[in-house]
Amino acid sequence: MSIEWVNRAVDGLRAWGRERNVEVDVDEVRLLCDYASDYLEVNELGDFRPGTFEELLLEIYPRKVIAPPESAPETVAAARTLVEFLLDTGEIGSKTAARMRETIDRIEPEMPQALADTSKFGMAKSLFSAIGPDSLELDAAQGAGAQGTEDGDECDCPGCAPLPPVRLAPREEVALAVREVPLLRDAHRVVTWLVEGGRTVTTRRSLRVRDARACTAELGVECPEPAWRLALDLGLARLDGTAVVVAGDFRELDARGEDELLDLWRSALEFLVERSVPLTGEAVVDEGMSQIHDLLYRLQSPVPVDALADYLREVAAGRPVGRLDEALSALAYAGTVQRTEDGLALTPHALWGLREVYAGMGLDAPLAPAPAEGDASGLIAGLIGDGTADEAAERDIAEWLSRRTAEQAASELLAAVAGAPAEVRGVAVTIVDRLGVEAAPVVRSYLDDAELRPHAIHWLSSRGLDAPALTPEEVLWVSVDMLALALPAAEADPEGFAENIAASGPPAHLIEDMWRVDHPDVVEVLELLGSTLPDQAAAKAARKAAFKARSRGIR
Repeated sequence: MSIEWVNRAVDGLRAWGRERNVEVDVDEVRLLCDYASDYLEVNELGDFRPGTFEELLLEIYPRKVIAPPESAPETVAAARTLVEFLLDTGEIGSKTAARMRETIDRIEPEMPQALADTSKFGMAKSLFSAIGPDSLELDAAQGAGAQGTEDGDECDCPGCAPLPPVRLAPREEVALAVREVPLLRDAHRVVTWLVEGGRTVTTRRSLRVRDARACTAELGVECPEPAWRLALDLGLARLDGTAVVVAGDFRELDARGEDELLDLWRSALEFLVERSVPLTGEAVVDEGMSQIHDLLYRLQSPVPVDALADYLREVAAGRPVGRLDEALSALAYAGTVQRTEDGLALTPHALWGLREVYAGMGLDAPLAPAPAEGDASGLIAGLIGDGTADEAAERDIAEWLSRRTAEQAASELLAAVAGAPAEVRGVAVTIVDRLGVEAAPVVRSYLDDAELRPHAIHWLSSRGLDAPALTPEEVLWVSVDMLALALPAAEADPEGFAENIAASGPPAHLIEDMWRVDHPDVVEVLELLGSTLPDQAAAKAARKAAFKARSRGIR
């Protein structure tokens, strides 16, 4: 937004009102100018057109302004005042003023309904409207943090709930991903196609039907109208009447620098989650874009498609959710979500962009501490607790190790997990297994630790270093310990665990004796083997061993 021209316009409007003894709602007119500048490419008073008022009153205001439907007459009156000011000061001619008046008269009855239409609400308006006007009266001492109710309880409405800390991908990775977002690339292609063909748009700034069809046929753009709307919103093109004009700094994505790409993506995310554009072919999804993305951001884990459908039905007050799979494919086309084996999740670049949008709304959008910056306990907790993707986990481990010698790393990791649960111990042992022989003195020092001894023996012997032989009891113990490490993964993906255990699981004769092991997870491990092993003899042996372990009182 160009604040200077808006300030000059408001000053001129005040003087104009005094001279003509006209009452001017300066604040409302300023808001009209601000939003016209921000979203409709109005850079001076002379840029106002009849269609500008239609966009402002029926699209921008309902999306952005927290105002009750009964406030519509005040905004309409301010728009009419602005038209008279534009005419008197020579910014527009009498014919244009007449068309503006006709436009405002036509949309005046529609504006209250538009203000009440929750499907038009942008993300910020959706969140803050949920708080309610009373809750917005913050006590100065509360600052910008989570609010409370009158009786002192913490408010749990969506606008008050604090956002969780998030782990972000590196900026360079986000920028690389943004270059490949299909919708963003199509937005550039559509602009080039329109300009090169000398094509025009409708007075409502939409693609003509025949051009949309031709764009799909000639360019293969599946969603030409959303791509065009995005291009217009991002300032890739501007309109001279209905003619499409390329913006002065128009460049393809591959020609843009990292910072420029990230700025473009931030704006694209705001457009996608705040504008109820017909992108997915499913109205409930199009209208629930902000809620879908907010849900995925807060949960930070994949959401099963069935659960998402239930959530959307609740958000849409029971309206049916039809072609959800097709709608989700459209969201993938927009670059904001990805399908995983467990459901729907935000893409790393969408997570980055949403955090930027939230921060721009004035919300506290914290970053989770990077595991590589903490001690061994912090690294292990981060790897276990935040669902870190494999590539991110590899990056965290490599960075953490790069800050230490092999001896220092082994010492910190093994000390941090002495007496810890199997999952925690297993993560540490796996990382220590990456270290070279320089760590041998530290690893050898844990031969006296009953739980770490079998792992230390394996580490030493696998490197050809002097090490005692594992006793039969230690072989059993370490077998249970390594299987215990896999328990969380087995719960999350039982079929995948069954496939892995079929290929590399313990033999039946080893399973038969596992019940003797003094390991806290032995019963759970044996029950898991009994229910997942495809070899019926081995599965039966596991179930019998689990019964014996329970009979011994092992829990």
